Amino acid sequence: MAIWCMSLALDRWRQAENRDRRSFSPSSSEEGAGGWCPPATSPASRHHPQPPLLKKRGLEEGPLALITETAHGPRIDAANTAGQDAGAAPGMMLADARTLCPQLQVVPSDPAGDLAFLERLALWAQRWGPWSAMDAPDGLLVDVSAVAHLFGGEERLLADVQDRLAAQGLAARVAIAPTAGAAWALAHYGPPAAILPPGADVAAALFGLPVASLRLDADVLLVLRRLGLKRVGDMAELGRDAVQRRFRNRRSPAANPLIRLDQLAGRVPEPLLPVLAVAMPLVQRRLMEPIRHRPLLDQVLADLAADLVRELEARGSGARRLELGLWRVDGEVVLRRLELAAATRDAAHICRLFAARLDDVEAGFGIEMARLSASWAEPLALAQADLEAAAEQHGTSLAACIDRISVRLGAAAVRRPVPRGSHVPERAQGWASALEPEPASQHMLDFHARPLKLLDSPEKIAVLYASPDGHPRRFSWRGGVHEVARVEGPERIAPEWWREKGHVRLRDYYRIEDGEGRRYWIFRAGLAGDGRGTDRNGGIPDWFLQGLFA
Repeated sequence: MAIWCMSLALDRWRQAENRDRRSFSPSSSEEGAGGWCPPATSPASRHHPQPPLLKKRGLEEGPLALITETAHGPRIDAANTAGQDAGAAPGMMLADARTLCPQLQVVPSDPAGDLAFLERLALWAQRWGPWSAMDAPDGLLVDVSAVAHLFGGEERLLADVQDRLAAQGLAARVAIAPTAGAAWALAHYGPPAAILPPGADVAAALFGLPVASLRLDADVLLVLRRLGLKRVGDMAELGRDAVQRRFRNRRSPAANPLIRLDQLAGRVPEPLLPVLAVAMPLVQRRLMEPIRHRPLLDQVLADLAADLVRELEARGSGARRLELGLWRVDGEVVLRRLELAAATRDAAHICRLFAARLDDVEAGFGIEMARLSASWAEPLALAQADLEAAAEQHGTSLAACIDRISVRLGAAAVRRPVPRGSHVPERAQGWASALEPEPASQHMLDFHARPLKLLDSPEKIAVLYASPDGHPRRFSWRGGVHEVARVEGPERIAPEWWREKGHVRLRDYYRIEDGEGRRYWIFRAGLAGDGRGTDRNGGIPDWFLQGLFA
């Protein structure tokens, strides 16, 4: 079964605007069915009726679009019905859409949040089948083999899917077919609630659908349309040999129409990656008698920490975010949360961190239940402990030190340097909270040798050199003159054309050492006669000092 959420980004944005309405927590269920249920809003139809809260704010009374900032300006990701009627289409630049519709209202989109929402929706959709898979960015595939009779037949199953999604404020189209490709094609281009029974000739039943139903790349679809192949049946009439000659070097299924045709008919298997629910490590204690005194609470916390460490060790993971819940006799719940700089399974460290957060806990008539959970865990391999344990007795790890300082001073008071995706040295490093997760690997660049100390901004120096493009011989900086004894370089760094103007000059960096053994990192901005810089006619290079080596 394929589920296509036609306007997932807009529907999710509407849910965020109406988050004060009825919602389900991650641990709740609906009518006895397990799993997470997305936040509920007013029922949605194809034209998305406006909830009352949005009518008050006036955002949905006119054209609305979700935009993403790109290197060439804002681009439209999705638009409501009024926006599309006014000419704002997904993929269009905002400047072009504003020309057609000056009154267009814009809201920043959230692709990462949409993907996370789709993952939670895939877990929730497992009420209709044993497993489900994501079809990013706005679809799901659910295995409903041999389960339709539990819902009264395939027609009632599709009706239940549509009703439940509409109750969550999601406009969707659904279809059932023997293969994932056929179900996807029917959900996107077939009749509403289409059902293709088992044993039917899938290829013949879908001959009338457009070639876009094969889930091909945009450039492949363009080639097929130029060849006059507009329907799936047109390629079958043309013959496999003719199509094979045109696309014989394409190995990816999305770039080869024949592979997609075989997947559609079930002649070639299509691997899918199911979404699996990972239970959060959680331990709790129900106390025989309510406790009110701090020593007893510390003992309960120590027991919970020991139990949680055993649970994490069995999973091969460590906790990065912890939550302690204390249920009082009068029904009040006291929550304390911690974020750690590194994954840990140290029960004593966990107790020390929570000890500073429990001083203001009011037990009231007593605490009858305590719960400790790790809402964020990372893989942490098992390691053999030091036989002498000398290192652990006489020192504190950096991660534990950061955790203690963050608990005392706050998470915003501790920062760490992080690499940035830039070739320019002063932009290649920034600061982030010490408790934030590590940045993605694609933002980390491998640089050449860099000095231990970088100046906040390069300082201009006067340099004596043999020729305009030659090595420096002497330079003056901060009132002192330095003779250059050794030179290594240059290392050329070009301007970032995507964020800088055309007059910005390239840089040639040199690692130099003076007669007293002090080493510096200097660069020449520009080349002689390049026509850039402040002197556009002469183009005389400027010299700067940017760093100091040890």
